[in-house]
Amino acid sequence: MRVEALTGDTLEAALDDVARLRLAVFRHWPYLYDGDLAYERRYLAPYRSSPSAIVVGAFDGSRLVGAATGTPMEDHADDFAAAFAATGFDLADIFYCAESVLLPEYRGQGIGHRFFDLREAHARALGRRHVAFCAVMRPDDHPARPAGYRPLDSFWRKRGYAPLPGVVARFGWCDIGDSDETRKPLQFWIRDMT
Repeated sequence: MRVEALTGDTLEAALDDVARLRLAVFRHWPYLYDGDLAYERRYLAPYRSSPSAIVVGAFDGSRLVGAATGTPMEDHADDFAAAFAATGFDLADIFYCAESVLLPEYRGQGIGHRFFDLREAHARALGRRHVAFCAVMRPDDHPARPAGYRPLDSFWRKRGYAPLPGVVARFGWCDIGDSDETRKPLQFWIRDMT
């Protein structure tokens, strides 16, 4: 196993594999995402055009088995400016960790920490004061919630992240088994890097 930061041409070469990982991992709780490769390619397009974007790839040999992405928050201003409007945070001070996806058989080996370590180092190199991400919010009594599910809150808190009260984005996607897209709330978490 190796975990490495990808930028520029190596980042671009990995994006289709990142799209496939997103489709595989996000089908499961708590995302329940019923997506397609065409949408994924459109969603990941900004990573091709942002010189400050990063993908951290986890490789088993030459196979990408996990990925974590990040870009400056202003690359996502259309999506997040409203959520941050009343916070006093300047989007230009924030690095956004978009997703971490890892196939289940590779979890519990410290790869999630490496994902954050490398993205946080990239954020520092860019002079960002904060690192943020958002996590989908589902009700505890949701019928698709697996028995014994443990959210990642304690992992995130140990890394210094805390939820930003009231800072919630809303994104639409079609859940598995549904015919229509619905908007879901995603709670922002943030860490001060200074």
